[in-house]
Amino acid sequence: MTSAEDDVGHGTTAGEARPRVVVVGGGFAGYHAVRSLARSLGERADVVLVSPTNYFLYLPLLPEVSSGVLEPRRISVSLAATLPRSVTHAQGEVDDVDLAGRRVRWMDPEGRHHTTGYDRLVLAVGSVHKLMPIPGLSRYAHGFRGIPEALYLRDHLIRQIDLAAGSDDPDERRARCTFVVVGAGYTGTEVAAQGQLFTRDLARMRGLGEDAVRWLLVTRGEVLAGLDRHLARTAERVLRERGVEVRTGETVAETTADGVRLHSGEHVPTRTIVWCVGVRPDPLIEGLGLELAEGRLVVEQDLTVPGHPEVFACGDAAAVPDAHRPGQYTAMTAQHAERQGRLAGRNVAASLGRGRRRRYRHRDLGFVVDLGGTDAAANPLHLRLAGLPAKVVARGYHLLSMPGNRLRTAADWLLDAVLPRQSTQLGLVRSASVPLDTSSPEVPHHPQMPFPPERSSGTGG
Repeated sequence: MTSAEDDVGHGTTAGEARPRVVVVGGGFAGYHAVRSLARSLGERADVVLVSPTNYFLYLPLLPEVSSGVLEPRRISVSLAATLPRSVTHAQGEVDDVDLAGRRVRWMDPEGRHHTTGYDRLVLAVGSVHKLMPIPGLSRYAHGFRGIPEALYLRDHLIRQIDLAAGSDDPDERRARCTFVVVGAGYTGTEVAAQGQLFTRDLARMRGLGEDAVRWLLVTRGEVLAGLDRHLARTAERVLRERGVEVRTGETVAETTADGVRLHSGEHVPTRTIVWCVGVRPDPLIEGLGLELAEGRLVVEQDLTVPGHPEVFACGDAAAVPDAHRPGQYTAMTAQHAERQGRLAGRNVAASLGRGRRRRYRHRDLGFVVDLGGTDAAANPLHLRLAGLPAKVVARGYHLLSMPGNRLRTAADWLLDAVLPRQSTQLGLVRSASVPLDTSSPEVPHHPQMPFPPERSSGTGG
């Protein structure tokens, strides 16, 4: 692979009429920042989006990919199809930001480096897995933040049931049919809920019986801690009624090739450990030399970085003051990231003379938790719903929130309701391609490829 450096332009000079805005990250914050910028500025600025994939991932529906409900392209919304042509997409991973020189460098998928200058910079790099100093964790557990991990988990679940069905050893069968999810936040709860239904059906089809499947949801705190108690209680009740072992107040002491040892001393034989404990800001933030709070980049309420009025930050990487909770920062949720991204776009435009700058203020309008089947929990406008009504609200909310692929997603939901799920194991993503300690969960890894460039992801706290 080549490593030549390609300079793709600078910020505004005397001979250039249009300023350049570089947005780093194509998740909820970055994607909506670019759309907001394009609406506000039109052709008055060069907008460059740097992200490692050519799609926006609608992350809340990722558990439905791992459980075979949705095909991965349904929640992978094309950037080219949904962003204005005036936006330039630079596919790659940023590995250096020169704040003094106002330049950004990134590596493209073929290992080549590129640089560009900027007049305004929006840092929306998102987050990566939050790791803990647990023996064996990085080697035997896998996370759940991107399409590669969801595809790997889907194949892995099918493979474990298939191998269990072909084994004459009852201990091996039990271990392969035991699945451990660590972390009962939004992601871990939905992964456990969707995965339990999927593997139960697989076990029945393979002649193992529904009772052969065992799922454990291990969490230091409570299920869906920090969310509305109605959502938490409903989710925990549904999981327990299905037979999921919800272990609150419990943590993992060690992971091995044949199981998990809990701090209580119990050893759980398993071949499946899904790590959903939480996230931390992308490691790129740590190397900027700027003030951090809780590992996130400190920003003003208008999302500018103190001391650098030309730099804006939003989403999981930014410590945005919560106007409704003095002294605290907004939660690392898609809802906040999307709204901060839109505001960042408008405020960048305002800094360039289009519109008026605003401060970030937002009250949540409620959350939805899809628990698979006809089960869900929701509190739209703080109206408490469960079961089928909540399911309708949850799916309606997701369809309205997705920037594309709505009809295809709805079609997949309809087919899932009337047809059995496909249980083919494609084997396209192997374990080594989705390491837990990656700083780029969006992209599968290969030992012979330089992309994505690895930055130390640390161990979290």
